[in-house]
Amino acid sequence: MQKRVLILAMSSVLLGFSGAVSAEEDPYVAGFEQYAKELGAHSVTLEDSVDAYAKDVIKTEQKVGYIGDALPIPKAVKVKDGVYTVVGSMIWHNPSNFGLNNNLSFIVFKDGVFVFNAGANPALAYSLHKQIKQVTDKPVKWVAVENNQGHAYLGASYWVDVGVKNLYSSTMANDQFRAGFPSIKEEWSIRVGRAITSSARNVCDKFTTFDGELKIDVGGGEYVLLKDFGPGHTPASTSAYIPSRKVILTGDIGFNERMPVFFSYTDSFAWEGSFKNMLDQIPMDTTVIPGHGTPTDMPTIKRQTYDYLVYLHKAVQKVVDDGGSMADAEKVDQSMYKDRPVFQQAAKNNARHIYTEITGGDF
Repeated sequence: MQKRVLILAMSSVLLGFSGAVSAEEDPYVAGFEQYAKELGAHSVTLEDSVDAYAKDVIKTEQKVGYIGDALPIPKAVKVKDGVYTVVGSMIWHNPSNFGLNNNLSFIVFKDGVFVFNAGANPALAYSLHKQIKQVTDKPVKWVAVENNQGHAYLGASYWVDVGVKNLYSSTMANDQFRAGFPSIKEEWSIRVGRAITSSARNVCDKFTTFDGELKIDVGGGEYVLLKDFGPGHTPASTSAYIPSRKVILTGDIGFNERMPVFFSYTDSFAWEGSFKNMLDQIPMDTTVIPGHGTPTDMPTIKRQTYDYLVYLHKAVQKVVDDGGSMADAEKVDQSMYKDRPVFQQAAKNNARHIYTEITGGDF
């Protein structure tokens, strides 16, 4: 029974399902429902029995959140007392990392556990939950997501199914994920695998949303401040600051070690301003868990993210001021960052992106 979801989801592709099963269905359940219809003309009693079994499977799956083995993801790193993070892969999401290419973090409080980022699929969420249970017997009571990207949101249905009532997202990110859910799920299914992505459901209606910031009482005189310092890597970007622990989970406003990556929706100049906004509000002795990369301190995350943005903005602006082209912008010296993961994929792209932001692109 444990391997049923993985094996049957893979089998569904071989048998011709090929993604035809809806977001609310499991290939195993869909098969029984079809079987019940085929039997309808022969035995009403048997049809009802099979149909009832299919519905019971749905209830069981949703009660436990995920039926399958825990994935072999990295062990959670203890950052400081009660604060842990699973550091994701530094490269793109793919089958080898199960979609875990961001950080999944949790904090143990007096009244329960706070999780930051839901995971890229229910299997990842389940695997994180298994690690949490090895640290504490306190229940997961709060889950927050950093933005609308798949690795932040697609595992949310797992947490809903296991009984978490308090889920949080910025209004913008929740609206973006709701609108984009079919394409986001399909993209992650293709890139990571349908077997572990197929059971993800859109549970945006379960989230409490906020604009700007939200203070969450987590018991024992402590609180988590969810804060959007402004757009950048993504249009909506939530950080989680815990003053009592002197720790901030920056989300994708902060990259450590891994090269910052610009997408079509990235506003790199706003990102620089948003990071400065964070620096102005968060003490420099705060421990940082970035969106990507290992835990660090504020001076390091400033150097790794903010200083890179400032440098590249100035360098590309000089190219523009000198009448240079996009090809000239690509040649801006970024060699001092060549040892950072995804440098080859990101460096020229980032320069082109900034050139386009400044000029609108070559014509």
